[in-house]
Amino acid sequence: MTIAIIIAVCIILLVLGFLLPRLSRHPQRGVDKTLGGGQGVASALPGKLGEWAQKPFSSSRKATNKSAAKGREGRSKMPT
Repeated sequence: MTIAIIIAVCIILLVLGFLLPRLSRHPQRGVDKTLGGGQGVASALPGKLGEWAQKPFSSSRKATNKSAAKGREGRSKMPT
């Protein structure tokens, strides 16, 4: 279920980045802040458990940021 939510968020950010490049930064920051909060809580766990618990949040943040960036990149490459 969590994977499906992250995939949906990536698709939404991709479309927003393509259609509204400047306005897509605010939702991207919101998602980044939310996942960053979860990553911070998970990293507070002791030892290796903290490293393992924060990895899904880290990879999800990377995926959402990359998705939004690709949407903006695609828009910038369109002919005028």
